[in-house]
Amino acid sequence: MDIDQDAAVEMDQLLQMAVDYGASDLHLAVGAPPILRIHGDLQQLDLDVLVPEETERLVKSITSPENQQQLQENGGADFGFAFGTQARFRVSVFKTKGHYGMVLRQIPNSLMPLDKIGLPSQITELLFRPRGLVLVTGPTGSGKTTTLASMLNFINEKRSCHIITIEDPIEYYHPHKKSIVTQREIGSDVPTFSEALRRALRQDPDVILVGEMRDLETMQAAITAAETGHLVFATLHTTGAASTVDRIVDAFPTDQQEQVRMQLSVGLVSVISQVLMPRADKPGRVAAFEIMVSTPGIAAMIRDGNTHRITSDIQTGAKFGMQTLDSHLLSLYVAGRISYDELVTKSRDVDTQLEKIKELLAAQKG
Repeated sequence: MDIDQDAAVEMDQLLQMAVDYGASDLHLAVGAPPILRIHGDLQQLDLDVLVPEETERLVKSITSPENQQQLQENGGADFGFAFGTQARFRVSVFKTKGHYGMVLRQIPNSLMPLDKIGLPSQITELLFRPRGLVLVTGPTGSGKTTTLASMLNFINEKRSCHIITIEDPIEYYHPHKKSIVTQREIGSDVPTFSEALRRALRQDPDVILVGEMRDLETMQAAITAAETGHLVFATLHTTGAASTVDRIVDAFPTDQQEQVRMQLSVGLVSVISQVLMPRADKPGRVAAFEIMVSTPGIAAMIRDGNTHRITSDIQTGAKFGMQTLDSHLLSLYVAGRISYDELVTKSRDVDTQLEKIKELLAAQKG
């Protein structure tokens, strides 16, 4: 897509380029040309370097007066907006060295089926549970939001219930299908996650999505909602089931931790941890998952504080739909979908992975 270098670049032209190139993100920063992240790599556009005035103009072109005020008062603001019918973007505007900056994350219009994301078929059984807590975890940019949106879309199509989402900002829009969907945005619809959760319990919900469990109050409200007959989905920036449970427990004061372990042992349904990597076989990215489904044995480990033993139960829990991250990474590597470097850098037990590769190669030669 060509842009006249003599004319000022317009935001809609940059957004169109992001859509056309399938970029996950668009970066605008003073001192650099606009930059797209495509299949995980940053690529500069063949455009002029942005100067402070140009960057400020681009930022203000899509930022509401309310968010501009928040930017001035707090140094940053987050919001979502639609680019016509082509895509939605989650936007973060901020101050950096006295200038404006902006990062826009593209939210695809269409939701992927769960099998296309790479989740095993047993996961769908969890989506029919009447109550409990399902956590989707992983680093920033690992696809947690997409996974959750696909799960909610499955429920929306298959179950007759009331789904409430609490997000900051709203990313995927969910039309009413078999279910009715109420989507609430932090800042514009309700002040905080914890306040929204308290209100949600009075709104006859069956399923609740908490965009992020950011603080102790939100964690407690989500756990309580899962205990009291609701299926609750939430995200955390953790890797692996054991570290996720430890992170939640450690967030509470020492005198409450035993009670929280007990609550989690009863209420936690599943922890799905994911990483996102460039594909080796074709352009695009692929997710690898660790999946823990709570069993009586795992519940006892959580209750007794023996979370370090959870991974061994995941390794032997394939019949419940469980898998370790390393086993999924190895299968992706063997199938030629990720590179050797990605396998090594993302695996938790690299030595064991290398041994398994040697065994596979030996078996092939034999």
